[in-house]
Amino acid sequence: MNKPSLPEGSYTEPDFRSLSVKDLLEARDVFHLYLSNQLKGVVGTAIGLYRIRNTDPDAKDPCAKAAREGASEKTLTNSMVRPWSQPCILAFVREWRKVEELRDEPEQVIPKFLYMPDGRTIPVCVIKATKKEVAPPPLQGFAFPNQLLGGGYPIFSEVQGQEHVGSLGCLVTDGDRIYGLTNKHVVGERNIGDLGREIFSFISGKPDRQRIGVGSCKYVGKKLLKDVYKGWPGSHSYSVIDAGLIELKDVTDWTAQVYGIGELDEPVELNTGNISLNLIGCPVRAFGGASGEMKGEIQALFYRYKAVGGFDYVSDLLIGPRGEQTPIMTRPGDSGTVWFLDQEPSTEMTEEKKGKRSRRFKPIALQWGGQKLTMGQDETELSFALATCLSTICRELDVDIVRSWNVGYGEYWGKLGHYKIAAKACELISNQKLRTLMLANLENISFGDQSIIDGEFKRIDSNQFVPLADVPDLAWGRWKRDGNNHFADMDEKGRGKFKGKTLLELTKIPDNVSVKVWNGFYDSLEKDKRGALPFRIWQIYNEMVKSVSQGNVAKFVCAAGIVAHYVGDACEPLHISQFYDGRTQDERGVHSAYETRMLERFAAETVAGVNEYLDNSTVKYNVKGGHSAAISAVQLMRSTFEKLPPVKVIEAYNDASHQVAGMFEYVVNTDKLGERTAACMGEGCLLLESIWNNAWEEGEGKEIPDDALVQVERERLKAIYEDKEFLKAYKLDDPKFARSLGQ
Repeated sequence: MNKPSLPEGSYTEPDFRSLSVKDLLEARDVFHLYLSNQLKGVVGTAIGLYRIRNTDPDAKDPCAKAAREGASEKTLTNSMVRPWSQPCILAFVREWRKVEELRDEPEQVIPKFLYMPDGRTIPVCVIKATKKEVAPPPLQGFAFPNQLLGGGYPIFSEVQGQEHVGSLGCLVTDGDRIYGLTNKHVVGERNIGDLGREIFSFISGKPDRQRIGVGSCKYVGKKLLKDVYKGWPGSHSYSVIDAGLIELKDVTDWTAQVYGIGELDEPVELNTGNISLNLIGCPVRAFGGASGEMKGEIQALFYRYKAVGGFDYVSDLLIGPRGEQTPIMTRPGDSGTVWFLDQEPSTEMTEEKKGKRSRRFKPIALQWGGQKLTMGQDETELSFALATCLSTICRELDVDIVRSWNVGYGEYWGKLGHYKIAAKACELISNQKLRTLMLANLENISFGDQSIIDGEFKRIDSNQFVPLADVPDLAWGRWKRDGNNHFADMDEKGRGKFKGKTLLELTKIPDNVSVKVWNGFYDSLEKDKRGALPFRIWQIYNEMVKSVSQGNVAKFVCAAGIVAHYVGDACEPLHISQFYDGRTQDERGVHSAYETRMLERFAAETVAGVNEYLDNSTVKYNVKGGHSAAISAVQLMRSTFEKLPPVKVIEAYNDASHQVAGMFEYVVNTDKLGERTAACMGEGCLLLESIWNNAWEEGEGKEIPDDALVQVERERLKAIYEDKEFLKAYKLDDPKFARSLGQ
């Protein structure tokens, strides 16, 4: 039968480009049982844009016709969305089977189109993506920035004897209180009147986990999609929201900034009136408490990842890799992470920045889960994040994003002093062979001045490599036995035979820089927490000498970068005083205000101050052996007390009403606090250079061939510092510590 003739111009092909998000959702809802149950090979569905294989003719030419009959399998890695891609339903299948292979099962052939009762035609794009059913790897190497808490920080809770791990997303408020936003499955359910699940984290420099708050009564799990997005279909679909709040113990310890991201822009407002397929392909970024920096793109909307009891479970966004070269590498522990649009950020002027522009990214979604899918014939394994629109969460919890609480710091806040001291010491080295090696590895150890000033440096990259100068805080933050190696209370007075004497006074006799003497001093105070800072430097010095003598350049570089951290602690007044965080409760917070917030706020001035001090300094340390390194560390501490007594830092904190600008300008004798701080850091640079130089010479570094004086691969350095036998830490009263020093 011939097709009836129609008036010229009255017949057109379906205009798929006019299909909306609502059209696609309605089609999936109508064909719910068919897609979820009858098609056994389908492991998930989503709505999005038709993906074209990279090798298909229409990948470059929109007018070309692709011969897709009998074509090879299509995956997310061998296909792409093009400007001419049409709206469609994505059907993810566990295996790719051609039509001729399904002759005995014709009902399992996935149709190219779904035909709605009202005549609408909906394209279907089939993607091979097999779910990876394996146990997740053990969690390790979490990011622990420092005492200033915020988004991107790892959090922990205990449920039935098991540790639950997640990430703090950002701060939110209900107009009365400020909360931490994360997932419901992290904070748990809580009824009014209940105590709530305790939430903990590990804060750098403190050996035991710290309680940061409890789970709130405000949370939301799953709701019918049609109830979350009014006017859209979804009577057989649950929208998984999985959001909960933490009632923070002390909000003064928190910042609205997100670690690795910085200050927040206005959140992206998404609702039934503006959610469109234009979101597909949008680049996004995040900083997870487990994975660190992550980058990806939105690959699909309303992803159905499972079906139970006749209902689909749907994630608002499916976030996947940006092509083959940029996997997002999300893993367990990232639940609760906020994702941001990774487009050109807006800039806003802030008074705190004094004219500097603050880069801000727009938050768009909250991650609550992840999946691993395998793609292609080589079974390439890819990670995907499942996330809920942040605007939806704010509406359901009746909260707003907090953007202006304790802000104005670099996007990677932390120990600026450690980085500056390590970087400058590389420039000061007198031995030319060692100088060549250390400058080649500067980016493995620290960051250059401009990166520090701009606040654009990264402390953890996508592979979780931690710059060596901050390994003790970030990579070893939860190795509890290392905590006592970061400090020494040199101004505390002993008792008994040490009555009235301090370690500052006792160590004027070099032989008293001894594990036995220090343990006797702490015994008189009946203290379990025993600062061992100079002895840790001694221990690492010995390791550097050993590594050079064995020709192991990688281990030497690793140990040298790490010892920079402890030398940095030795020239920081509040790390070597009993008044670590003030003398009274009212002075609590001085440590983070001084060491973190003040230095970050005045990064350029601090960098310039250190450089100027060293240009005019004639001080030289002469380290000869491990014991001499420990004695020199004590000399550095004594010099720090003379230049900047800890009580002067506390007085500056009080007189400036806890404001960092006033602290920096506070006058100590005839100099400003900022200038005195730079001088202390300069002394640390000088000692570190001497420790490196003499360990190299003692280990016969002259025998190291010139072709070995190159940058060490980060993967190799990471493997070294993650080995728990490398530079193994002990408590001061552990006999193994003294034996490791030859005492």
